[in-house]
Parts: sequence; structure tokens; C-alpha cells
Amino acid sequence: MIYLAIGFPPAAKSCAYRMRETANQFAAHGWDVTVVTIIDEAWEREYGLDHTLSEGVDPRVRMVKLPLVRDDLETDIRSFTERRALAHKDYLAELRKQNLKIFPEPVFGGWRPALEKALVEIHRERPADLLVTTCAPYVNLAATWQLWESHRVPYVVDFRDGWSVDVINNGEAFSKESVSGQWEIKLLTNAVAIWNVNEPISRWYRERYPELAHKMRVVRNGYDAASIPAQVRPAPPDRPLVFGYLGALNLPVPLLDAVLQGWRMARQEDPALAGARFEVRGHIGAAWARGDNAHAELLRAAAADGVVVGGSVPKAEVVDLYARWDVVVLMVTGGRYMTSGKVYEYMATGLPVVSAHEADHDASTVLSTYPLWTGAVGLDPVELAGAFRRAAALARTASEADREKARAGARQYAREEQLIPAVQEVTELVRRGGSTGAPHVASTGARASAEEGRS
Repeated sequence: MIYLAIGFPPAAKSCAYRMRETANQFAAHGWDVTVVTIIDEAWEREYGLDHTLSEGVDPRVRMVKLPLVRDDLETDIRSFTERRALAHKDYLAELRKQNLKIFPEPVFGGWRPALEKALVEIHRERPADLLVTTCAPYVNLAATWQLWESHRVPYVVDFRDGWSVDVINNGEAFSKESVSGQWEIKLLTNAVAIWNVNEPISRWYRERYPELAHKMRVVRNGYDAASIPAQVRPAPPDRPLVFGYLGALNLPVPLLDAVLQGWRMARQEDPALAGARFEVRGHIGAAWARGDNAHAELLRAAAADGVVVGGSVPKAEVVDLYARWDVVVLMVTGGRYMTSGKVYEYMATGLPVVSAHEADHDASTVLSTYPLWTGAVGLDPVELAGAFRRAAALARTASEADREKARAGARQYAREEQLIPAVQEVTELVRRGGSTGAPHVASTGARASAEEGRS
């Protein structure tokens, strides 16, 4: 199996968790897995690297890292042309225009030739029975199509957040008749299976392409059990409470501002929050804006309110972070089509959860049965202040039994529990020759499966 997964560990990106477990599950099901991603230097330009993520990759998984980087994230001005240095916005506009001519994706479209060539070469060296491609970037679909057209390798599209659905603005991102729309329909028509991260997105695609509804499967992001403390106890009464947020700070600035205002109000009004801290952990901006942007300025200004900024956290240390927090704060953009992978991890901790997102949000659907949730109140600072106060009360009063009940309800969202059925289904589909109706070209991997019980 070839797994086209740009963002695979050690990339310090939230998608890396899903990618790692996907590769591991296919390996556990007997597949010979080759992961195709990009070089580490590319991630150093963006959010950085987390080598603790790589420690959890199945040793049987083979890695191919392509020498692709985002030129727009280059920060060494000595490498800039005079035009780029003097008119950087014009340079970026022209770069995106050129990328769109190659593939309808402004940032990554230019990677199409290299990705297509790489997949064909890998297949020639190690013939594949299956390609799993995960998006974004959506230019991965061009390479997927190339391998299908040239060698009829069956493929799965792991859309995650979808393409034609705008998960931020709750609508259509592009029409069926557009260039992107034409790419999407032909890729999905010939796919063995189509995965999405939640039911609203999957429903969008079932309604958009009813003839393909049988291929749609919800494969939630889930959480990693290794990141969750073995036990969570009520907050000790003799110390101030600690609230925490973990995730990339790529949120709209007004959202963060509303949360900080609500926190300030709650802390001033509620004696239970006297001396409380709000610890913010994660990447604040990417590339040239890392740690120096509007988000960072807001957080620095909130230091007097007990807001502490601690930077990114290696995946292996996340369990210790949750063990010392009393409440978790879910800040996420989007609406009914957005869930956020972090919601499952937060629920698994058994800690009270404060929601800072639109009330009409899929995270609200997931959290609706969680007993330690303060509810979806939207982004009004006054309402958020009330949510912070309710969370403080829960942190002091929720018993160990309450917390264990909360954790038990979240166990269905363990990452492996989400992926195992999907991987099993695809494995059986390929063994039967796929579901697309197109001929399947058997490879050396398929012949080996008959002899060794490997797919």
C-alpha cells in the first residue's frame, strides 16, 4: 500500500496523529506500507517538528520524503530576488496564479508534477495494490488520479474536512462545474471508499453525489489513549484552578479576544477563580509569523489576568499537561461542518470542558452527552464568562465517579476504534477486486498475500 500523507510525523501538525494511526492500522492488517510525505525541512519552515510523534510509527512502515517545500514560507531574505524583496505581496500573488494553472489549489498546486512522478516511480519499484490519499493538500488527488490512469491502482480518498464543502463558512466551496468540481467528481467516482471526519461532512457529500453515497464512511479523528492520564481527580481545594487550551493558535483573532475578555470577567467576578491561571499551549502562528502576530499580542496583554503562554508541547508530554489541568477550553472556528479532533481528546480526560465556538457547531453535537460540558454559548464574552464560572464549579465538585462516567462515554472515540473498521472494510474490498467496477491489476504484493496472509 502507498499512503500519500503530507503531514506525516515528525511534522508538528494535528493531522499527523490521524496519519500515524492510519499507517499503523494498515500495517497491523498485514499491508506492506510505504508512506509518501515531504522532507523535514519543509515542516521546520511551518510549525516545526515533533520527533516524539515518530516514535509511535510502526517500524514496518517505510518512509519516502520528497524534496518539496513551500517557497512562500522562506524567511531567508538573502535568497529573495529583488522583485520579491521589494514587492512581496505581488510575488505571492503571481506564485499562486502560477500554481493554479497546474492544479486548482493556490498554495500547493505547483507540487503536482513532482507528486505524480514520485507515485509512479514508487509503484514501479514496489507494485501497489492500494493507494490511500489524505487531503489536504488537495493536489494529492492529481497524483492519485495519475496512478489510477496509468496503473489502475485502487484508491481511498481520506477527505477529512472535505473539499467542496466550506467548513468555516458553512456552504459550498466551489460548484460542480468548476475546475475543482470536475476534479472532485472524477476522483470520487472511481474511489474504492471516501472517508470524512464527521457526519455533517459525510452527509454533504451523500447529498451532493447521491450515486456515490454507498462509498461514504465517517472516520472520526478520535484521540490517542497514550495522551490521556490514567486517572483524573477533583481539583485540590487548597490551590487555585488551572484552565488550559492545547492546539494551534490559528483561530480568528476576534474569537481569541472574546475568550480572553470572558476569562477576565469571570476571574474578576467569581471568588472561585481568584488566582486561577489560563495556560495556553501550542503553536502561535507559522513560518515568519511564528510567535509574533496579533494572537501573541493579545495573549501578552492578558498576562495580568493570569494567562500564561507556554509554547508547543511534544506529543509524548501531552499526558502530563492534562494531569495538571483542572479544566480544558475548546477554542475552534467553523460551524456545523467542523468538529475539531481536540474535542475527543478533551472528553477522554474527564475534565470539565468550556466551549468557545459558534453554538451551531458539530463539536456541540459530540459534546451534547458529555456530563462535564458547560454548554455552547457562542462567542459573547459575557456568556463565555458564565461558562468559565460553571467550569470552575464543576472542577471543584465533580466526583471521581462523575469523571469516570465522562471518560467512559468518550472511549468510543479512541482513534484506533475509529480506524480499525474502516481499514478492515477497505482491505476486504481490495481482496474482492475493489468496488469501482474497473479492472484491478494484480501486483507482486497481491501474489504475496495469497502465500503469506498479507494484503
